[in-house]
Amino acid sequence: MRALRWHGTRRAAVADGVAMPRIEEPRDAVVRVVRSAICGTDLHPYRGEIDGFTPGTVTGHEFTGVVEEVGPEVRGLRPGDRVVASDIIACGHCDSCRRGWHYQCEQVGLFGYSTVVGTRAYAGGHAEYVRAPFADTVLFPIPDDVGDERALFIGDVLATGYACAVGAEVRPGATVAVVGCGPVGLLALEAAWVLGAARVLAIDPLESRRKLAAERGACPVPATPDVDRHVADLTEGRGADAVLEAVGTDAALLTALDVVRPRGTVCAVGAHASEAMPMPTRLAFAKEVTLRFAVGDPISDFEPLMNLVRGGRVNPAFLISHRMPLAEAAEGFRLFDTGEASKVVLIP
Repeated sequence: MRALRWHGTRRAAVADGVAMPRIEEPRDAVVRVVRSAICGTDLHPYRGEIDGFTPGTVTGHEFTGVVEEVGPEVRGLRPGDRVVASDIIACGHCDSCRRGWHYQCEQVGLFGYSTVVGTRAYAGGHAEYVRAPFADTVLFPIPDDVGDERALFIGDVLATGYACAVGAEVRPGATVAVVGCGPVGLLALEAAWVLGAARVLAIDPLESRRKLAAERGACPVPATPDVDRHVADLTEGRGADAVLEAVGTDAALLTALDVVRPRGTVCAVGAHASEAMPMPTRLAFAKEVTLRFAVGDPISDFEPLMNLVRGGRVNPAFLISHRMPLAEAAEGFRLFDTGEASKVVLIP
């Protein structure tokens, strides 16, 4: 089998002869990958930002495919089914899963991400085939009238952007600011429109990303040191009712707190890892800000998200700038890392 493996900082290579996945547990399925994507989360190990990431890991947690084989305890799936995978691996039966808190599952994992999430490593979807544990929780059928590329991002970035807009309590008529207009931020922007936002301000340092956001109906705002004054000027001095932070850095979160209005809500879905952020508690207290962190949950939100995609209210495929064969995946990582690509889709 052909697959992409991570070998160190900015060292990823496609290899032939990688062992084919097989059924290991009764709720496993083996999926033939049809489309996979490179996610911003994949860039953290690629850039050497995660200690202990296992060399040789097959990466990738956004993928669609066709079920090839199922274990004896898998319910509701059969060979031949077209499916999209949740990036989050969860058992579906523990106390957290029953509450709908799948990222808090006792057996949580993430495809293609070593043991950064959970204690077990699972090979990812930058490959020709992948093993999906807890398949009847983790895999979702794709309707016949939805193509793979429209369904692909339900498994991560669309679910994450949607969770951000919901977590920020976007309401009809709201002015919303999005901090960070990468793939998650752009889909958070789309979710804000779906939830009834009257205006969306797109804050990003890159002109190319601001242009993409403007094409989706947002007002582009450069991420300059005086961005709070710029947002104040655009909102008659109030600030944004809701702020969607989709970067995951201290600077981005500080920006979100700066531009939110008094009694507004900030939801952060960027993958934060800081241990010593200089939290401006005086500002947050004075504004009576609600600050929430969230992780996208495709397992809980699959049905409403698929309905949005199927009904044409959201078409996440607009993100895709490059479609490349799996054999060129290393180049795809380079393009995404340098900002030359907005989203790369790999085709085995």
